[in-house]
Amino acid sequence: MTRITARRRTTFAVAASAAAAVALLGAAPTVATADITEMSTPVPIAAPDGMTMSYILNTKVANPGQTRLVEKAVTEAGGVVVQSWPQIGVVVAHSQRSAFRADVRAAGGNALDSVGASRTAEVLEGTPAAAQAPWGPGANGYKKGASKPTNGDVEAPTTPAETLDTREGEQWDMQMIKADQAHKITDGSRNVLVGVLDSGIDPDHPDLQPNIDLATSVNCTDGGRPDTSATGWNPTTSDHGTHVAGTIAAPRNGVGIVGVAPNVRMAAVKVVSDEGYIYPEYAVCGFVWAGLKGMDVTNNSYYIDPFEFWCSDQPDQAAAKEAVTRAVAWSTKQGVVHAAAAGNSAKDLSDKTKFQDTGSPNDSTPVVRTINNECHDIPAELPGVVTTSSATRTGVLSNFSNRGLGVIDVSAPGSSILSTIVTNNGYGTKSGTSMASPHAAGVLALMKSVHPELTPEQMVAKLRADATDKACSTATGPACVGTPEDNSYFGEGMIDALKAVS
Repeated sequence: MTRITARRRTTFAVAASAAAAVALLGAAPTVATADITEMSTPVPIAAPDGMTMSYILNTKVANPGQTRLVEKAVTEAGGVVVQSWPQIGVVVAHSQRSAFRADVRAAGGNALDSVGASRTAEVLEGTPAAAQAPWGPGANGYKKGASKPTNGDVEAPTTPAETLDTREGEQWDMQMIKADQAHKITDGSRNVLVGVLDSGIDPDHPDLQPNIDLATSVNCTDGGRPDTSATGWNPTTSDHGTHVAGTIAAPRNGVGIVGVAPNVRMAAVKVVSDEGYIYPEYAVCGFVWAGLKGMDVTNNSYYIDPFEFWCSDQPDQAAAKEAVTRAVAWSTKQGVVHAAAAGNSAKDLSDKTKFQDTGSPNDSTPVVRTINNECHDIPAELPGVVTTSSATRTGVLSNFSNRGLGVIDVSAPGSSILSTIVTNNGYGTKSGTSMASPHAAGVLALMKSVHPELTPEQMVAKLRADATDKACSTATGPACVGTPEDNSYFGEGMIDALKAVS
């Protein structure tokens, strides 16, 4: 296993080895805390002089004028502006000054809403020169422009071929969500574009290459700046994104497997660094890029580092959380619907006072943290995001899957899923809510193919309404609560690709 899946739980895939599986799947200690109003445990982020640290700054109003003022404040406080997103009023900056946060607050005045360190470790990717290309229409992807087919209005969904790909018979997961039946109606439209926010997609895998959209692929791990170089988005240390991509849209080409939506296009949006981290500025870049490039769906099989739960009562965490929230909300307004993995900690996300976070921050020294219900797993717990739990082949909740009444939207297959991998351009199985979420993203892509008029909000509502009710089942961990129509294990049920396109 690569570092991204075996070392930690940043991307929600479960390691294959027994030792790693214990580390990943073991439930966190159940520790009662006081009440939900108790403050979360502070995690001071040291920033000594001479150490390059990354910061996220949020303007009070998202507009170019206030963004310019905050950029100026960064410079006055001894920082370097790495990337600005005036659409959402977010600035990413680096500084080697311990007093940077205090000084930039003073210099920012009424334009600055919040500032916080986005990680607890030193920046590894370097800092761009202070004299950078200006942002604005046409610069750094600021001008919205999707790379879509130019054959007029939305094309009619294609009628799939009758032939089976060589390993399609092994894909029990596609049968469980009725994707095989949906494919008799459509394999999806080429007008639909799915952003795979992950570790990159194998560019020459024969079961992926035909559906990769080069013009909209990007690398966001260069300090949160969009890198559009030809190979920047390629996978380097992890095949996680390659596996996710196969589930979403491996084409029907007579070989290998078939994805949930085998005729849609995918953009590789690399938000996972070579060290295995998805920092807030990387995710912000990915979500805004999706909105700028007119993507229809994104899949997010990760939680944002270095905190498994980002707490609103901690200034640094609150600033980063606010930036990601803005990015998700803005891209949703542009027409993008987001699916996300619920997480592999076997925790009940509906009441965080019943456990402690023992693994954060994961880029330095973790501390045992008391958390509260204003601490969130992001992006999974952000408004409008389709939070997806994992089910096994027998239809029970996977023992590693997070749960939570009112938190889980739907469920999808996530245990022992066959999909594409980088090694030898081959195929392999992985387990995790990382593997469940792309099923939901694929169904959303099929839905958009047949119903292009639906808004993201309408798509989420339809996905939930179409889901097959699943009563509570026996699984390791906290008891399942709720009704067959909506419960803590499966939300509103197992996703249904056939209803999505009917």
